[in-house]
Amino acid sequence: MAQRFKTNLKWSDVTPRADFLNRRQVMAGMGAAGLIAASPVSAKIATVASEYSSSEKPNSLKDISNYNNFYEFGTGKGDPAKYAGRLTVDPWSVKIDGMVDKPGTYDLADLTKGMTMEERIYRFRCVEAWAMVIPWVGFELSSLLQRVGVQSGAKYIAFETLERPDEMIGQQSRTIPWPYREGLRMDEAMNPLTILATGLYGDDLPKQNGAPLRLVVPWKYGFKSIKSIVRITATNKQPETSWNMINAREYGFYSNVNPTVDHPRWSQASERKIGGLIAKRQETLMFNGYEEEVAGLYKGMDLKKNY
Repeated sequence: MAQRFKTNLKWSDVTPRADFLNRRQVMAGMGAAGLIAASPVSAKIATVASEYSSSEKPNSLKDISNYNNFYEFGTGKGDPAKYAGRLTVDPWSVKIDGMVDKPGTYDLADLTKGMTMEERIYRFRCVEAWAMVIPWVGFELSSLLQRVGVQSGAKYIAFETLERPDEMIGQQSRTIPWPYREGLRMDEAMNPLTILATGLYGDDLPKQNGAPLRLVVPWKYGFKSIKSIVRITATNKQPETSWNMINAREYGFYSNVNPTVDHPRWSQASERKIGGLIAKRQETLMFNGYEEEVAGLYKGMDLKKNY
């Protein structure tokens, strides 16, 4: 993987205090202006550094929380920040079912209790050919799957987002057949790079970024990292996924970042880096720079066919 940390420092440790305080002030100001939809608990999350973090400089919180896709709040890049404030994220529970030994509906606090929270600074690549670097806070999905006891016959993990049209106004249109659905093969779900995120920049996850719990799979296009998760299912059948259901020709089940396989309507060979006064284009990296960690998952597969 490109440019990995070799120290125990976290990004929040090396950010100058003045910059950090300024960031918090910016957050407060944005919250007052309705631009940040802060979660109810604003205490900083205790984290440990991760060997999987990139050493690339993260985008600003303003970039990350004001330019994103979350169609449950509208199709514009600014819609999530504009409309997510009305979303209730506390209390929050997640139904875990299917081929597991301990099915049930778990309160989020119980689900995360005892999990080691890490700061994972990951490259992020949207299928629309733009990119960021994001300092997530979260824990490995495999830790949760082991806790609930995934049965040996399970081959996939399916996910669903909350469906609450009165709080998620994008769901009042039929842009997508709600609820939003995603899925991973079991070995993808168990890979240590795959995390469930509860925070960003050391604080609780902003609502527009998928609070209070979202998936992060850094070698796949961003739409695979489903937000505001309310259901996780272990299954032996490949689950239906929302964008694949809408247009299978353009959005494959795998959707791994691959500069040699273009989207039918645009090239994936390069990407536009978000941030700064001038948007820069840069070469797209195979598996978004995580080839060393995940290429083995797809050994022998035709990646043009299994896009």
